[in-house]
Amino acid sequence: MAGSLAGMVSTIVTYPTDLIKTRLIVQNLLEPSYRGILHAFSTIYQQEGFLALYRGVSLTVLGALPFSAGSLLVYMNLEKLWNGPRDRFSPLQNFANVCLAAAVTQTLSFPFDTVKRKMQAQSSHLPHHGGVDVHFSGAVDCFRQIVKAQGVLALWNGLTANLLKIVPYFGVMFGTFEFCKRICLYQNGYIVSPLSCKLTPGVDQSLKPQELRELKKFFKTGQLKSKKPTL
Repeated sequence: MAGSLAGMVSTIVTYPTDLIKTRLIVQNLLEPSYRGILHAFSTIYQQEGFLALYRGVSLTVLGALPFSAGSLLVYMNLEKLWNGPRDRFSPLQNFANVCLAAAVTQTLSFPFDTVKRKMQAQSSHLPHHGGVDVHFSGAVDCFRQIVKAQGVLALWNGLTANLLKIVPYFGVMFGTFEFCKRICLYQNGYIVSPLSCKLTPGVDQSLKPQELRELKKFFKTGQLKSKKPTL
C-alpha cells in the first residue's frame, strides 16, 4: 500500500515533465513551437493553463492497474513454469522471468499509454492540433475515436519499439538486483557462492546477519579457549 501510494505521488509530481517531453518530440522541427524545456513549460502554462500540464495523468494511474495485475499473475506462475521455487532460480532464469513479466505487463497496459500520449500531444494552440491523427474531447472519446478510425489494434501501435526498450531494461535492472543480493548472502555466509543457490551447510537460514556473525564469533572463541592447555 505504501509503495503504491509513493509511486502514485511521484508520478503526479513529475508528470508535467513527461508531457513536455512528448510535446518536444512531436513538434515540427522546421517550425518549432518550443525552444526548450523551460520555454515549453512556460508556454503551456500561459496558453493552456496549469491543468494542461496534467492532461492524461488519469490514464497513467489507470494503466498501473493492469501493469500490477500482470506482474502478479506472471510471478505467481513462474514456479510452475520452471518447476522450482523462486529463491533457487539461476541468474539467467531471473533475467528471463523479469523479461517475461515486463513483456506481459507492458502489453496489457500499452493502450492506456497510447491514449495518454495522444492527449499530451493534442493542443488547439499547436499547428494541426499537435499532429495527432484523431481529434477527441477526453480520454474515453480518444479510445473511441482511435478504434473507430483505425481499429482496435491501433491501440498497440508502437508496442514493438516499446518492448525493445522496456524488456531488456527491466531484465538488466532486476537481474543485477538479484545478483547483488546473492553477493550479500555469500558475504554473510548464507550460500556457498554468489553464482550458486546452494545453501551453506550447517547455517540456520532464519538467523539475521548480525546474529549469524555473533554465533560464529561465539563458536570461534569457544574453540580457542578449548585449545588452551590446562593444569
